[in-house]
Amino acid sequence: MLLILGLADHASSTEAPAACLPDQASALLQLKRSFNATIGDYPAAFRSWVAGADCCHWDGVRCGGAGGRVTSLDLSHRDLQASSGLDDALFSLTSLEYLDLSSNDFSKSKLPATGFEKLTGLTHLDLSNTNFAGLVPAGIGRLTSLNYLDLSTTFFVEGLDDKYSITYYYSDTMAQLSEPSLETLLANLTNLEELRLGMVMVNMSSNYGTARWCDAMARSSPKLRVISMPYCSLSGPICHSLSALRSLSVIELHYNHLSGPVPEFLAALPSLSVLQLSNNMFEGVFPPIIFQHEKLTTINLTKNLGISGNLPTSFSGDSSLQSLSVSNTNFSGTIPGSISNLRSLKELALGASGFSGVLPSSIGKLKSLSLLEVSGLELVGSIPSWISNLTSLTVLKFFSCGLSGPIPASIGNLKKLTKLALYNCHFSGVIAPQILNLTHLQYLLLHSNNLVGTVELSSYSKMQNLSALNLSNNKLVVMDGENSSSVVSYPNIILLRLASCSISSFPNILRHLHEITFLDLSYNQIQGAIPQWAWKTLNLGFALFNLSHNKFTSIGSHPLLPVYIEFFDLSFNNIEGVIPIPKEGSVTLDYSNNRFSSLPLNFSTYLTNTVLFKASNNSISRNIPPSICDGIKSLQLIDLSNNNLTGLIPSCLMEDADALQVLSLKDNHLTGELPDNIKEGCALSALDFSGNSIQGQLPRSLVACRNLEILDIGNNKISDSFPCWMSKLPQLQVLVLKSNKFIGQILDPSYTGGGNNCQFTKLQFADMSSNNLSGTLPEEWFKMLKSMIMDTCDNDMLMREQHLYYRGKMQSYQFTAGISYKGSGLTISKTLRTLVLIDVSNNAFHGRIPRSIGELVLLRALNMSHNALTGPIPVQFANLKQLELLDLSSNELSGEIL
Repeated sequence: MLLILGLADHASSTEAPAACLPDQASALLQLKRSFNATIGDYPAAFRSWVAGADCCHWDGVRCGGAGGRVTSLDLSHRDLQASSGLDDALFSLTSLEYLDLSSNDFSKSKLPATGFEKLTGLTHLDLSNTNFAGLVPAGIGRLTSLNYLDLSTTFFVEGLDDKYSITYYYSDTMAQLSEPSLETLLANLTNLEELRLGMVMVNMSSNYGTARWCDAMARSSPKLRVISMPYCSLSGPICHSLSALRSLSVIELHYNHLSGPVPEFLAALPSLSVLQLSNNMFEGVFPPIIFQHEKLTTINLTKNLGISGNLPTSFSGDSSLQSLSVSNTNFSGTIPGSISNLRSLKELALGASGFSGVLPSSIGKLKSLSLLEVSGLELVGSIPSWISNLTSLTVLKFFSCGLSGPIPASIGNLKKLTKLALYNCHFSGVIAPQILNLTHLQYLLLHSNNLVGTVELSSYSKMQNLSALNLSNNKLVVMDGENSSSVVSYPNIILLRLASCSISSFPNILRHLHEITFLDLSYNQIQGAIPQWAWKTLNLGFALFNLSHNKFTSIGSHPLLPVYIEFFDLSFNNIEGVIPIPKEGSVTLDYSNNRFSSLPLNFSTYLTNTVLFKASNNSISRNIPPSICDGIKSLQLIDLSNNNLTGLIPSCLMEDADALQVLSLKDNHLTGELPDNIKEGCALSALDFSGNSIQGQLPRSLVACRNLEILDIGNNKISDSFPCWMSKLPQLQVLVLKSNKFIGQILDPSYTGGGNNCQFTKLQFADMSSNNLSGTLPEEWFKMLKSMIMDTCDNDMLMREQHLYYRGKMQSYQFTAGISYKGSGLTISKTLRTLVLIDVSNNAFHGRIPRSIGELVLLRALNMSHNALTGPIPVQFANLKQLELLDLSSNELSGEIL
């Protein structure tokens, strides 16, 4: 009886599948109609999708069992476009087990909020590179059979040189999905084995906290083998709960904000093959035992400056490592000769400045290496001869290293090289002409060395694949060459950096470089006007256009430039007239240290996306136009200092400062009073109005600027009492009130009542000199200057550059201050990086010098001159070990100097 039943089961399983049900075919045809028939691989994808034909045999469609229902739909990598989004007809295919729509374009539409929950049998869902936007539908989290989920967007970061890179995405226009709760998404996905969410914005503010994203995975999806979540805004540490995921094979968490140590338990995950942790904020010593994991093929720690450690002295010959990267970390020590035991190695990136000693010649045995990166400030010797043995190399980088000597001509034998980067070392001599034989080369970076000789740019026309050329900061003389004006075939160079190359005229070769987007000609001797042809030829827009530190006298164009320039720097030239503005927009604009005389009319119209605007040290006159208020929505920094501006400060610069962080209008001729209707949410961190003719009082509404670190109102006509109320600003570090009309005592009982104790918790630079302050200097006030008493991690280097961020890149702006010495008008300018100062000179203080000043052990400058102080110099001054300047002159002191 059992045998008969078994034969019957076999017979039923071999029956031909039933024809596709009409409702299934109808749904598929409706889905087909939602795609644009003229875009992508539409004709081939849907050639077999004909009404009346069995849909179970259509291309990309599979049916299961005898029911005639669609169980698999694969339209991946067809470059199809659906302008109106994902058609709801898909959710009629309720028997689907496999769904792959990856690498098609859904035009930034939102995924349907409902419908996915109907696909209860789905085990495989791939929506990667589909250009969907908005929230991940909650219904996906209800697919309890799912074992594969991919919602990622592929991206690739290509480093053009050590400063600039280009991020490539699958689509020209890139949308981004967001997941409001990773915990909710995974709660029911107990069968999930692969989770790929690259570039999905994961909300880290849910109840389980920023560090608990991995707890959600371990708790809900114990079968996970792959966690791929690059660029997901993850933060916090890798929590110990991940150690329970014993099947983990791939961990890809690069380009996040993860911190804390790299946990040692990763070495105990038996199947781990890929550990990709680059571009995070990990810190601490990297566990050396992880290097010994025999199944690991990839260890990538690149760009984690807080990670330290040493390479193992003995690498195992049983290792499976194919890619090892510790570049841009704090690794140190020597590079062991046993690294040649890693016979499968294809990529070796040892770019950490702490490496020392001699490069082991055994690296020359790794014949399969395609990438070699090495740095180390204490490496010794020259580029070794065994480099020429590595004939499989496509990338060779020696950077930020102690190596010296000439670049060997034998590098010209590495015919497969696509990237040669030998920069910021001590290489000398001429550039070997054999390098021009590397016809596959895309990136040639030789900057910041001691290379000499004359370079003709036209000679690089032989390298037809060249995309990036950086010869900056050597001892080279760069010239156009003989063929620069003729019609020859030039490579499509994207980046050309020739800073400090003794160039005397605008390079003619630029006429032929129509794809260039990064141009740096700074620190040369180029004179005259920027050629008119430059603005006509180079009209595709720039990511970088840097002509600073030259001798240009004219922009050579109408002030409204017909281009987009993301980073535009004309500083330190002799350019006159109206400031030019890229009319297509810009992110940073630096016109400082020129001879510009005016701003263009309605210039703020073109500042919609501008973050930094610097035009200091020019001759700009007239009022600051009120129209600037139209452009401050995104501006984080405005610097118009050292000009001839007159009139009032537009109120919006302070009252509507939702984005503005730094405002410097120092050394102009501004008048009137400061705006005093500053709103909550003020983002200002630094204000410098010194050297004007501003009157009135300090605006009390400044207390709304909770991030204010620097206030300089020196050399004005402010009439006020000492601003104890500013102690409510928790971040205030620099307070300059000098040369105004402040009156009264520092701790006047009339304004220190009501709980206002005048305690400036972070103040490190206090200059109230040349006012009419009077009374005694209160012992208790100096005791409250805690940041001058104790050197802590929080207070160390508080006088720092102002850091502004754009696209993750830090832009810095540095303030300076003048220190008056002996009342003579001599001013010493010094950056506010380490200077801890108190200046109460030129006032009417009397009485004894407070002994509590001796507790301010971080003081570097103390000026109490030109007052009426009496009594002895406190013996406690002997504690001021950091003091560099002490001026007690022109007082009535007595007693003995000890």
